[in-house]
Amino acid sequence: MRLLSYSLAGFLLYAPLLSAGDNAKTTARLDDSAALFSEVMGAPDKSIPQDLLGKAACVVLVPGLKKGAFVVGAQYGRGFALCRGAGGQGWGPPAAIRIEGGSFGLQAGVSSSDVILLVMNERGMARLTTDKFTIGVDATAAAGPVGRNASATTDAMMTAEILSWSRSRGVFLGISLDGATLRGDVDENESMYGQRWSSKQIIGSGATPPPAAKKLIDLLTKYSMRKTN
Repeated sequence: MRLLSYSLAGFLLYAPLLSAGDNAKTTARLDDSAALFSEVMGAPDKSIPQDLLGKAACVVLVPGLKKGAFVVGAQYGRGFALCRGAGGQGWGPPAAIRIEGGSFGLQAGVSSSDVILLVMNERGMARLTTDKFTIGVDATAAAGPVGRNASATTDAMMTAEILSWSRSRGVFLGISLDGATLRGDVDENESMYGQRWSSKQIIGSGATPPPAAKKLIDLLTKYSMRKTN
């Protein structure tokens, strides 16, 4: 009985440390997402066209998507989805997401890249509120254009629900993420909000963003303000 009491006391002392560690990792990931977006948009000739940002309903940022392969390839990353709030102007609270995917072939090696997705309409936004969806299967997707003078008028880009980019070794370019699956990350949401909320419970909810997300939201507002009539 005494051993059980000591074990319970030890757990109660250790639990806050676990929570603090989780919160620190979440804060670091939010900071990494803000840094990724700032660095990409800081080079206008090699960034996401701002007219596309102005039209986007949501942005997904995944800093450090891991790709590993030895005959069978796989990719995995954690990041955040932020969507516009009521009226389509300000950005709402971040919902944590995980991105997973796989490929087969003769390949070897491990790499890491940063990924940015623009969700261009309400259909794509609705996908983010589901438990999971697969890019190119449940949502139409296309590689996004790069640079201030890039054309976004091709049929694929005009009809795509999602546009995607990747940065690896300093090179930023549009990529196809067909086959990758996005799902909500309730563990990370719990770190941010203290509740195991789903993406649906966060996106469009008007929930108060965590203080650690302010830098990211301010950057999104700076670079993607919609023009009003």
